[in-house]
Amino acid sequence: MIIAVNKGTTRRFLPKEECHRHEGSPARVNLREFYQLRFARIAPLLLILLAILSGLHLAQVKGFVVSPKAGGLGRALLAALTFHINLLEARRGYLPASWDIMWSLSVEEVFYLFFPLACRLFRRGRFLLIPLLVLVVLGPFARSRAFNPNPVWREYSYLGGMDAIALGCLTSLFVARHRLTPTVLRTVSALGTLLLVFSLGFSLRAYIWGLGRNGLNMTILAVGTCMIIVAVAQRQWQAPSFLKPLLKLGQRSYEVYLTHVFVVLGLFNLFVVVGKPMKAVPVLFIAAVLLAGILGELVARGYSEPMNRRLRKRWGVESKSLGSVIEYDEAPGQEKSQIAV
Repeated sequence: MIIAVNKGTTRRFLPKEECHRHEGSPARVNLREFYQLRFARIAPLLLILLAILSGLHLAQVKGFVVSPKAGGLGRALLAALTFHINLLEARRGYLPASWDIMWSLSVEEVFYLFFPLACRLFRRGRFLLIPLLVLVVLGPFARSRAFNPNPVWREYSYLGGMDAIALGCLTSLFVARHRLTPTVLRTVSALGTLLLVFSLGFSLRAYIWGLGRNGLNMTILAVGTCMIIVAVAQRQWQAPSFLKPLLKLGQRSYEVYLTHVFVVLGLFNLFVVVGKPMKAVPVLFIAAVLLAGILGELVARGYSEPMNRRLRKRWGVESKSLGSVIEYDEAPGQEKSQIAV
């Protein structure tokens, strides 16, 4: 997905395929460029993380050793590099926390693997809605107890994780092609906020009502998030300055996600050493968020972003920041706009 920003004041979200043609036909998606962009963003940090985790495993550092029951180091590396950490854990049990976090990356990578192929297969935007809607419908079934008896696979399955990604794609397609009135946008924003508050603040109530058991709790959370995205994108909302740390945290989410375990484990061990004072839990939580954000920023600036830019430059898809910048014509007679992938 991409964000298109005019040199004037207009801003709108576009699907990735519209980079390649004014009409936005999915059939014109550049497969080679798509995979290069994803590799440049994902692979450098993932590979160095796997190297670090392998070293910690070989050194027998507590909390980082992959047990023989899970297949050992070689099996874990194979799963990480072939996008099925989630499947390995569903079959053999949980890996150490530093490996376990890669289950969701496996889901994303498989989606990225097949999404451009689906664009080529379905060729037109309205036909692309079919597989995306299928993923949205199947997601709750994959997470429900009735259809999935394996508790690990209920949380970590491909279908159980792809419906939220598919909803994001549908949101991008919708915003690119439709303009809502201010009244409708206010309604969408309010409903989205209510869904988020309910999902995040009353999760136990959701389980009592059976939403968790039926796999609908995560669907509600994803729908609420997408509604907020629609309202923010079309109302051109600009975050106030005091929210910039949160924006930065979102920009570094990949780096924070892959490295936060080191912070969490370190602070937890400190918490145990000092006698597990429960009054210190809020401070521990805030410290974990701050330190994980700082570590993610340092990793992004010092390694993943430079590697991202270097790879894109080498392949001819050079970018100025996190995404490659492509110019396109908004409409006849209008100046060119920039698209950040």
